[in-house]
Amino acid sequence: MKISIGSDHAGFGYKQRIIEHLRAAGHEVTDHGTHSADSTDYPLWIIPAAEAVAKGEAERGIVVGGSGNGEAIAANKVRGIRCGLAWCNQTAEFTRRHNDANVLSIGQRMTSIEIALDLVDIFLATPFEGGRHQHRIDELSHYEATGEVKKLPA
Repeated sequence: MKISIGSDHAGFGYKQRIIEHLRAAGHEVTDHGTHSADSTDYPLWIIPAAEAVAKGEAERGIVVGGSGNGEAIAANKVRGIRCGLAWCNQTAEFTRRHNDANVLSIGQRMTSIEIALDLVDIFLATPFEGGRHQHRIDELSHYEATGEVKKLPA
């Protein structure tokens, strides 16, 4: 799978470990930075990582920061991105199964590297369930395209 990844300084350490983990599993990874633990602004690295997913250059994205909150917010500013913040196995599973998230956000200061790698694996392996969840994704897409909040048929 083609994976786009980005982090700020607070997620740099985990980003490097996640890249190694993904490549060892046979995934193709594009690293959008940052490239050191020097203080930096997360939008500079997260938005390009999310844009790669939105443009179809990557199938999924992973963004990492201190808490993962700012990174999720930044990724979700990109049209076509559904970024979920995960901190346990169930949140990683549900962000895919119920929300069809195409980007995962992880907080380096919030969880161990072992759990973070599990979250990545779960996120990549879990399919979107569709069914009752699909019309909600359609409503989000409709809003994104038109600016109109509208109940769509289930």
